[in-house]
Amino acid sequence: MIVTDVGDVKIYNLSAGKALPDWLSDQKRREAQRKNVDINRRIELIQDFDMPCVATSIELSPDGQYILATGTYKPRVKCYDVNNLSLKFERCFDSEVVKFKILSEDYSKIAFLQADRYVEFHAAHGRHYRLRIPRFGRDLDYHKPSCDLFLVGASSEIYRLNTERGQFLQPYVTSGSSINACEVNSEHHLLCVGTQEGIVEAWDPRDKKRCGTLDVALNIQNNTKLTAVSALKFKNGLHMAVGTASGHVLLYDIRAKEPLLVKDHLNDLCVKKIAFNKEQNVVCSLDNAMLKIWNENTGKQVAYIESNSNFNDFTTSPKSGLFFFAQEDTRMMSYYIPSLGPAPRWCSFLDNLTEEIESENVQNIYDDYKFITKQELADLGLIHLEGTNMLRAYMHGYFIDIRLYNKAKALADPFAFDRYRKEKIAKQIEQSRPARLQLKTKLPKVNAELAEKLLTEQELGSGKLKSAASGLLADDRFKGMFENPDFEVDKTSHAYRLLNPVLTRLDKSHSKKLKQQEQLALAAAEKEAAGEEASTDGDLFSERDASSDDDDQTWTKDVKKEYKKIRQEMRREPEDNEADDDGDNDAPRFQVQEKDDFNVIHRTAKMSRAGLGKRLAASKPAEVKTIGGLGNCQMTFTTGKKRQHVDRKRQAELKKHREERKRVIRPTTSLRSKKRHK
Repeated sequence: MIVTDVGDVKIYNLSAGKALPDWLSDQKRREAQRKNVDINRRIELIQDFDMPCVATSIELSPDGQYILATGTYKPRVKCYDVNNLSLKFERCFDSEVVKFKILSEDYSKIAFLQADRYVEFHAAHGRHYRLRIPRFGRDLDYHKPSCDLFLVGASSEIYRLNTERGQFLQPYVTSGSSINACEVNSEHHLLCVGTQEGIVEAWDPRDKKRCGTLDVALNIQNNTKLTAVSALKFKNGLHMAVGTASGHVLLYDIRAKEPLLVKDHLNDLCVKKIAFNKEQNVVCSLDNAMLKIWNENTGKQVAYIESNSNFNDFTTSPKSGLFFFAQEDTRMMSYYIPSLGPAPRWCSFLDNLTEEIESENVQNIYDDYKFITKQELADLGLIHLEGTNMLRAYMHGYFIDIRLYNKAKALADPFAFDRYRKEKIAKQIEQSRPARLQLKTKLPKVNAELAEKLLTEQELGSGKLKSAASGLLADDRFKGMFENPDFEVDKTSHAYRLLNPVLTRLDKSHSKKLKQQEQLALAAAEKEAAGEEASTDGDLFSERDASSDDDDQTWTKDVKKEYKKIRQEMRREPEDNEADDDGDNDAPRFQVQEKDDFNVIHRTAKMSRAGLGKRLAASKPAEVKTIGGLGNCQMTFTTGKKRQHVDRKRQAELKKHREERKRVIRPTTSLRSKKRHK
């Protein structure tokens, strides 16, 4: 048994380990188990759980007591009794089995759809009857109320075989060229089929009519080709999952045409089967490479199971985390995931075994692999390994064996270790040889001035400012402001230069207040020592701010001066750019194209009736400028000049409007003079 950990979910491979051949004697078998630790520790959950060549499909009986599996070669079916953990019977066929359906609660009634267009019905004693359908079949399902067996395949018809009357009924004709999957809902008995054109059709067996269609291919984004429906599964009476040949799983509410969730397998492999785990609200979807287990509400992956061989089919026990897989190999795999549910009653000992396994034995799947991108693969000179077993494609890169990666890295850069060794030695020497003058400071490397201001405010300040400064320094949310260089204050930005006079003015006033508080404290101490009482008038005069109204307005003048400097610098920048552009005098300034439209009057009249977007597209490209260091941007553009007579008319109206306002508005000179007298 091998234990793997995928996203904190433990997956137990019950079929791992070496198997012993059947022709060994009991004595040699005991000796091999005693000598080989891997054989001694292996778990044989079900005896003879394999096929001679390949396992094609596997299914658990509705009562949960029997496991039926089909495979080759020779084509056969095996039935395993889970109570005895052994093989119950084995039967062979004349042709391969494509799909089979258990019609009863146990193994007593089974319908097999074979690759040569035959359908075989088996009873408990063996084969009961055999008949042929007109076209090659791909899937089948059973409708219990009417005893109809629905068969779909390489045609647009849904064949109906009534098992009670023993004859074919009139088939349903769909709009698709061929049908890949079919599913009958166990609650309202609605039949849904998935066509090659990516459409799901719903048929009501009561009135034999089509009651609805659903276009699945339109709801898949970035879909360049026609996507066929490959799998269908109902969770309950309203929710349904649809798998496609492009590797997508779509969850639907049958009352709506838009999917509730679209899950992409990201490998472009056909989805073969889908199953729901209602207790844990997860969906299990299978393709050739892996079984993905993901949350049906968010689409987040919970776990996944991979194998060295391609998967063909899987089945799971209800309300349990036990999985059985049919794959392109002789051995059928068994996996157990405790987080998805407890083990069934017939193998309850698995829960005790998993609890005894120590966490140190858990190994990660990709511990021995290194993820590299395609560019890194080319730098290492391993681009020729694409498409081989040495690389495993994953997302935008590949997984490569760590041993091969280390060898290729050493060959591509042989002096990398020497450089690393020298850098490590130099770093250790630098750490062991500290500086002669060590200045212990609390100031960080980023925004040291701001941190110093906050520390002085925390030590010497009072009231709300002191509590705010202490809270800002202690709060972890603002830690990046003093550690991340991206938050460094840019003193050359326009926004900082405009705010700098205000900040310096506030710092000056704050320093004056601190000096006054120190002077008051010294004066009070001297008076207490002399036995004198401080006069209240002196305290009042000392607490007054020495700055006058004229001093309060000095910072506004500084802001205006700085703003003028910034405007002058911004005007100089276009002139410098034009001077640089004028250096290319050899290039022609005007070029006439063959397709230019010289009908200027018609063109301007047409553009005047166009919208703003078309006029901007026809005009000069917009110029975007960044103002300050805070990310503020402005965009300037011109929409073209109007005709002259319109401009003249507009200017005359504006002139007339201004004259009317001058006559109506009262002057404010009297108010200013009164204010001065006061």
